[in-house]
Amino acid sequence: MKECMDRRDFVKGFGVGCAALLSGRVGFCRSPERRRPNIVYVLADDLGWSELGCYGNTFNETPNIDRLATQGMLFTDTYAAAPVCSPYRVALMTGQYPARVGITDYLRPNAEKHLPLKYITLAEALRSNGYATGIIGKWHLSGYKNHGSSEETLPDKHGFDEVIVSENRGIGGGSYFHPYHFNREIKKRLPGKEYLVDRCNLEAVEFIERHRDEPFFLYLSHYAVHTRLLGKDDLVAKYEKKAGAGKGPRAKKNNPHLAAQLESIDEGVGMIMKKLDKLGVADDTILIFTSDNGGEDRVTDNSPLRAGKSTLYEGGIRVPFIIRRAGRIKPGTRCDVPVSNYDYYPTLLDCVGIEPDRRQHFDGVSLRGLLEGADAKLDRKCLYWHYPLAKPHFLGGRSSGAIRMGDWKLIEYFDTGKVELYNLSSDPGEKNDLSGSEPGKAAELRKRLGDWRGTVLTPELMGNNS
Repeated sequence: MKECMDRRDFVKGFGVGCAALLSGRVGFCRSPERRRPNIVYVLADDLGWSELGCYGNTFNETPNIDRLATQGMLFTDTYAAAPVCSPYRVALMTGQYPARVGITDYLRPNAEKHLPLKYITLAEALRSNGYATGIIGKWHLSGYKNHGSSEETLPDKHGFDEVIVSENRGIGGGSYFHPYHFNREIKKRLPGKEYLVDRCNLEAVEFIERHRDEPFFLYLSHYAVHTRLLGKDDLVAKYEKKAGAGKGPRAKKNNPHLAAQLESIDEGVGMIMKKLDKLGVADDTILIFTSDNGGEDRVTDNSPLRAGKSTLYEGGIRVPFIIRRAGRIKPGTRCDVPVSNYDYYPTLLDCVGIEPDRRQHFDGVSLRGLLEGADAKLDRKCLYWHYPLAKPHFLGGRSSGAIRMGDWKLIEYFDTGKVELYNLSSDPGEKNDLSGSEPGKAAELRKRLGDWRGTVLTPELMGNNS
């Protein structure tokens, strides 16, 4: 992929309005008092539900994210649409179940499958309504020609005007210091050993600065804290000295490298908040922080939740979610209504006053009523997951599906046909399988899950649901 230095130079030399016109966007000249709210979406990779101070962590240091939580709403029961990367991003970009789109596992570097161009992504919907759109960081919704894939659809084909520090090769294994193996064309910009999280943070505040006079959508998609973990030396040393610190990048609890990477992400959130304040647009910006799935339980402890990434236990799919919007979301509020990331597309369009394109189907629902403090109830009973695997994931996940209805959650294993049933209100750690003592409830949820699969599965997945 071409690095975006050319576009950055163009914008600096000829102005934001000309760049907007060149990209085909309209509405960039609307007056400041009439412009739509900006959206900044900060996504951490593989960050577990219990890693942030505002979610109860006492080892990691996340003062800026914690401050964001005091200024907005913290959700306790937010779910990723899948326990791995690519299907989460499918749900974010389309507002649909990954099973409906047909991407239910992470895409390998040589994958022929990719997010089809027929979908109207969140970025496309915003751009067509006057937004400057940019992605900084990880995409992971395509295979790559550099790995032999015959076709790739990168973010520039899905509504993003600016694509910065994004991959054109496989992202596995971690590449946190320049040069970055996932895109060898990226030129170094920071002095000394350029650290990837720092670079992404810098690009984020520069994007905001460039588009200060028009509505913008910034998708800051960090590669951290994906393994192999590698923090900056000084921060790792800081956490290694703390009481209870684990040893090395493979520590299963109080991992100093994970803590160091997370502090770098948190620093970027602080930079963004400061920039929005300085430019006077903080009150006109929806700011979100979240994660794409649970943490790897070989390098972290997701307690009190069970297991981690690649599983449909709570540790694999429950994620932090914090959102701030001045004047619309009451500061310091919490919401325990179960929601999922396929809800964000319709929610954001609703919040900024954009009518969705009728050609785009939504499985998600708008959360605006919850955000604005109304006595709102979501018009649905259940959340669903479909995670078929030809063989177990290397982190331990198995071919399975799941459903949550109220406090009840059922997991169905396609490899054995067995089910597990949990009551999350009394057993959030999923320690007590109630499928034997509550056979009626297990049968009800299993039927609901099967009926749902019959309505959403793409033809190529029909053979992988049992």
